[in-house]
Amino acid sequence: MTFWQEQHHSVSNLETRQRVNFLILFSPAILFLVIFFVLPLVIVLIYSFLERGIYGGVNWSFTFSNYQRLARGIYWGILGRSCWLAFLTTVACLVMGYPLAFFIATRPQPWRNILLLLVIIPFWTNFLVRTYAWMVLLRTEGVINVALQSLHLIDKPLTLLFTPFAVTVGLIYGYLPFMILPLYATIERFNFSLIEAAQDLGANDWQTFWRVLLPLTRRGIIAGSALVFVPSVGAFITPDLLGGAKTMMIGNLIQNQFLKARDWPFGSTLSILMMAIVLIPILIYLTRVEQNHEN
Repeated sequence: MTFWQEQHHSVSNLETRQRVNFLILFSPAILFLVIFFVLPLVIVLIYSFLERGIYGGVNWSFTFSNYQRLARGIYWGILGRSCWLAFLTTVACLVMGYPLAFFIATRPQPWRNILLLLVIIPFWTNFLVRTYAWMVLLRTEGVINVALQSLHLIDKPLTLLFTPFAVTVGLIYGYLPFMILPLYATIERFNFSLIEAAQDLGANDWQTFWRVLLPLTRRGIIAGSALVFVPSVGAFITPDLLGGAKTMMIGNLIQNQFLKARDWPFGSTLSILMMAIVLIPILIYLTRVEQNHEN
């Protein structure tokens, strides 16, 4: 065996060992994703093409009728409401979360850690309990109406609970930290000397924010928006408790199909539709980012 053959053999053995080590290292994560993500997704996709059983469950007869039902306007109205409320929630979280994240990122230690802890503290409480707390605040005899009547600002209680307003408030409260944390991580790494340079070149505060700070923190904005919009579209606890039957969202409709109507095939179809609506914009964005990197 020549010297070059020995070198090629050793390199091949090294690559083989690296592949084996890679598989050993990532096999638990891959197995977890296959069992708890890929397999359930395949089951939902298969169920969406089956017929509903007489007493629930499924009949193993292939059909497109579940997707044909989506043409009904009532379902698109619920889907449109879900996307609209999720959009409002995302915009509100961005408007409130960006200044707060900037404020936290520009504080000295240890105040920065303390403020971050205050943002994370709500996660220590069960989400259902926090939603019930908003019911106490927004109901007719709740804290807000009692306070406004005590100050003689209103003559009769306002209808706050079981409205789209209540659902939006609950979603903003629940998902605001998901916007703050990615923005904070991005702003913390920002080079603030660029702001000083822009101001030295004659830019005012608005121009500095719009042309320097905002573009360079775009990744945090997109990440935070995705983390807020995606769970807001499929939310069902908050609309169920704060919106009631008047503000049904796609998550409530899917829940009703599985648990009450026991129409698993149509519930699976709605799940596939919601997943497609959420994933398609994300895939388009990732494709554009990859194209920009290549260019």
